[in-house]
Amino acid sequence: MKVVVAIDSLKGSLSSVDAGNAIKEGVLKACPDAEVLVKPLADGGEGTIEALVEGMKGTKYKIEVHGPLDKKVTASYGIIEEGEKTAIIEMAQAAGITLVSKQERNPLYTTTYGVGEIIKDAIHRGCRSFIVGIGGSATNDAGVGMMQALGYKFYDVDGNLLGLGGQILSKIHRIDDTEALKELSECSFKVACDVDNPLYGKNGASYIYGPQKGATEEIVKILDDGLINLSKVVNNTYENTPGAGAAGGLGYGFMTFLGGKLESGIDIILKEINLEEDIKDADVVVTGEGRLDAQTIMGKAPIGVAKLAKKYSKKVIGLGGSLTNEAYKANQHGIDAVFSIVNEPMTLEKAMEPEVAKFNLKMTAMQIFNLMR
Repeated sequence: MKVVVAIDSLKGSLSSVDAGNAIKEGVLKACPDAEVLVKPLADGGEGTIEALVEGMKGTKYKIEVHGPLDKKVTASYGIIEEGEKTAIIEMAQAAGITLVSKQERNPLYTTTYGVGEIIKDAIHRGCRSFIVGIGGSATNDAGVGMMQALGYKFYDVDGNLLGLGGQILSKIHRIDDTEALKELSECSFKVACDVDNPLYGKNGASYIYGPQKGATEEIVKILDDGLINLSKVVNNTYENTPGAGAAGGLGYGFMTFLGGKLESGIDIILKEINLEEDIKDADVVVTGEGRLDAQTIMGKAPIGVAKLAKKYSKKVIGLGGSLTNEAYKANQHGIDAVFSIVNEPMTLEKAMEPEVAKFNLKMTAMQIFNLMR
């Protein structure tokens, strides 16, 4: 029997690979002769660096960059050496909303400058391929800050050099890329994007996501007008592309300035880990995440795995720390059976203790595969 395990991290408890290895241990307890392959899994959001670096034997780097409010923060990113040297970046490491206190949140002033600094560092380390997760931003600057870090200059109508933040968008009159990092032309960017908002308008970046980043109604209008202005200055047609409004317009920034391609986060990861090849001759596929719920069936990582497995008519098992009533709808989306790994009443804190989670994963997997011997 060949079993492929591709489970998302159990947030705050186990990494994707640690969770997968616990399941592997349980499968082998029940079926000692089984071939069990553990693959890293993420959806482009939090945990992507951890999953791919650990699962693909990459290297993690920590560097000091400018955070969303221009104060220095320590950001992590990963590099995968195998094949084309690839950098794995989560924009939230440098411009995430968790880096800004509720009192300080205001997208007029937050910047993606630090994201550009991470890209620059990776380029200097030899990377020319990039996978970038853009969830959880504190910004609404359409990636202008990122491009400033990469050498772009933005000027107002009087020829004054502009500063940082969403506040400058409405003032941009001219863009100068003569001092941009030359290596950018050699780079490719895959951007993990799972929202379909346009750049501006009532469904755009500012109106939909601005308020949760600290924008008042007045600020939302200022930012939206700024995004309209930027799109006129660059004079391209990406503003209505689904995902252009992701991360305060960062999706638009990647497409416009860096030729980035926006793709579903889970689709990017599944291609990178080459999961399809491993599933082709598998007998059973095991997936899951910390909590299986309504969001799971909206296309999160486990459903991405299940869809790929069903392409080859494979049996799919879903494991979760907890299951809501909505989780059982996963049966209609490619997961044949779902199971909670919690074996007795316990607090959430107890269930999330790494050793407890490992034990519960191992024993649940063992019981399931006892039936498959």
